Amino acid sequence: MGRRRAPELYRAPFPLYALQVDPSAGLLIAAGGGGAAKTGIKNGVHFLQLEQINGRLSASLLHSHDTESRATMNLALAGNILAAGQDAHCQLLRFQTHQQKGKNKAEKAGSKEQGPRQRKGVAPVEKKSGAETHQEGVELSVENLQAVQTDFSPDPLQKVVCFNHDNTLLATGGTDGYVRIWKVPSLEKVLEFRAHEGEIEDLALGPDGKLVTVGWDLKASVWQKDQLVTQLHWQENGPTFSNTPYRYQACRFGQVPDQPARLRLFTVQIPHKRLRQPPPCYLTAWDGSTFLPLRTKPCGHEVISCLSVSESGTFLGLGTVTGSVAIYIAFSLQRLYYVREAHGIVVTDVAFLPEKGRGPELLGFHETALFSVAVDSRCQLHLLPSRRSVPVWLLLLLCVGLIVMTILLLQSVFPGFL
Repeated sequence: MGRRRAPELYRAPFPLYALQVDPSAGLLIAAGGGGAAKTGIKNGVHFLQLEQINGRLSASLLHSHDTESRATMNLALAGNILAAGQDAHCQLLRFQTHQQKGKNKAEKAGSKEQGPRQRKGVAPVEKKSGAETHQEGVELSVENLQAVQTDFSPDPLQKVVCFNHDNTLLATGGTDGYVRIWKVPSLEKVLEFRAHEGEIEDLALGPDGKLVTVGWDLKASVWQKDQLVTQLHWQENGPTFSNTPYRYQACRFGQVPDQPARLRLFTVQIPHKRLRQPPPCYLTAWDGSTFLPLRTKPCGHEVISCLSVSESGTFLGLGTVTGSVAIYIAFSLQRLYYVREAHGIVVTDVAFLPEKGRGPELLGFHETALFSVAVDSRCQLHLLPSRRSVPVWLLLLLCVGLIVMTILLLQSVFPGFL
């Protein structure tokens, strides 16, 4: 039996590092690049149109936005505004889709930039670098808004960016260990404080203004503005390894299914040092108000590189440095889906198809869909089939039938039973 494969949804002409999904327009946004080195590898943000065609989810290039000499390493999405981490800076982009006024003839471009395989019946696309690329009937434009430097270490790099719950603020973290909060869209700095000694690996903003940060100093901290609320201690009720230091790799807030007012925090812990016989990595679920650990489960010996939580808080998506992709159920931290070395190289980001907007239409008969991107320039699709369940009405019908059959059986054995 051959190795399980995930379908390739799209292949970009540059390494991919960041991924977002816009549910309202059904857009998959993938970004990356070769950086400032003059290697001939471009830098850009690609907007892909997601569609169901013959019962299969497919993606076609809608627009290619050229970011010149800056590779995009991380992304956050708020409506139609993207916050893109490019080197030591955060660049805001605004995109808009609109119906095309009449048919535009495709230009014969000499450049043969690699793109996705086009669907039959779709108008040819322009291949000019930085030019608008569109399907017949739909076009997309991108506008550069404000940009600001967000990291000031000797080798500066913004490593993470995220919006708050109402998209009025965004938080950035990088190699200098500082968290900086900015107004949107002016990027006026609101707050700045040192959260970690060394690099910030990830951060997450909760709807109550709480901020969780994890860093290379092995700490995970909860902040209210610049005041430390508490430190997270994942091994409080879990495994202990005296000779194996762990650090937090990722943190994400997620809803509690059927209880939208409550939150869970999810973190990933990985060994701080690479060992010949690597110990397991761990997933931890936390109470979103008390920040006490609820449960911790091992998630394999492959080092985790990225984490995503589905919009409803039902599923967790993981990528690894060896290219594997997995989906877990958030409630029990049980693994439901796994493809070993789906990419064969480090998975840089994963994102779920949201359950709102065009999500249900695009999902079809599957329970969830996870997208993954990697340094190999590929975007892959991971579908979780709906888990079969027996409807309540059928269970009631079976119970009634069982009772009737029991009564008839007793009546036949004992004629005077009734």
